[in-house]
Amino acid sequence: MGTFQKDGDAPLTGAAAIQRFYSDASWIEGAAEDQLTYVANMTGVEAVAAFPDLHPGKYGPVGTAILADRIYPQFIGNDIGCGMSLFVLDLPRRKLRLDKAAGKLRVLEGAWDGDTSHRLKAADLPTELHASALGTIGGGNHFCELQTTGTVFDKGALTADLTSGTLLLFVHSGSRSLGMSVFSGVQHRFEGMDPGAAEGQTYLEAHDQAVRWASLNRQLIAQRAAQALGSDLQLVVDVPHNLVEARRGSVLHRKGAAKADLPLVPLAGSRDALSYLLKPIGGKAESLGTLAHGCGRKYDRRSMTGRVGATRSDRDSLCRTSFGGFVVCEDRQLLIEEAPAAYKDSAQVLKDLQAFALAEPVVSLKPLLTFKKAVNEDYDMARRDKRRRLSERRARR
Repeated sequence: MGTFQKDGDAPLTGAAAIQRFYSDASWIEGAAEDQLTYVANMTGVEAVAAFPDLHPGKYGPVGTAILADRIYPQFIGNDIGCGMSLFVLDLPRRKLRLDKAAGKLRVLEGAWDGDTSHRLKAADLPTELHASALGTIGGGNHFCELQTTGTVFDKGALTADLTSGTLLLFVHSGSRSLGMSVFSGVQHRFEGMDPGAAEGQTYLEAHDQAVRWASLNRQLIAQRAAQALGSDLQLVVDVPHNLVEARRGSVLHRKGAAKADLPLVPLAGSRDALSYLLKPIGGKAESLGTLAHGCGRKYDRRSMTGRVGATRSDRDSLCRTSFGGFVVCEDRQLLIEEAPAAYKDSAQVLKDLQAFALAEPVVSLKPLLTFKKAVNEDYDMARRDKRRRLSERRARR
């Protein structure tokens, strides 16, 4: 039911309006509905919008936008600024060997060895701000996915030249250890914080830094992947879905819910389902300028153990997709927890968004190679040895 209800620390005053943007065909857990009701009764909450990717979270429902007169940091949690970025590659599909690409993307497992200081400074961030974590994906449902375009529904809405078969990188990650550090200082504030008071202002400043850091992190992940694949890249969209924003004198919290005041918004499927690039329609004040960010979990991580991956052959099958693609995830538990069966149907999420006149599809995106986690000491050692030999040859010249 979430920490709010378990601890009873959040004050309750009366019910705010809940707008549900999902149909009976959507898979919505009762626990998520209970969390919605609880949140709507919390002090200062003015409005709640829930989307078809709704599912229970630790501190409240995921897949929601919540408008309140105060900051509730638990609604955002520790991964402040988490979001999704989509990049187009200039690599022809016919030249791509997925098995070789899977090996090349292992470079993402280690820390980035580039110069972080100037990148952080350019993003108006302190040059040493959690620099060692920059350019890394993290765990959970984060990923870097190589995709190809499928059906183009609305070419006129595209900001980049995405014809059928174009290769893209889809990155889902957040603020890593920085977000955890920010949240750890306020996670006890179940009664909320005044955004105009000193404590609220301090949180908002750190929050905004984490949002910028997370955006830079996704950019660097994509650059590392593109460089490994021998390609240039171009940003298509960068959309956060874990953040607070000022909105008409109130505070808008988005938890697992994408900003929709942008020309294009990504909708992530599972690693064995289509993702989509959406065009927000707008015009519904009740949606709070927000859309679903993905398909949402159908089963929680704990319940996936025993549901899939019971045998070695089952686990091996989780490393391939019905599209003929690959999944790089050498963490056995993570492979099971993030199995496609854990997620809802992205096509149904899209249908609901269309039915409620919130968005229309622009292009579908087919997964080819999903990178989550690889542990390969031999690869890292070979990479270091190659650098050492290159350095020695240069020194002898």
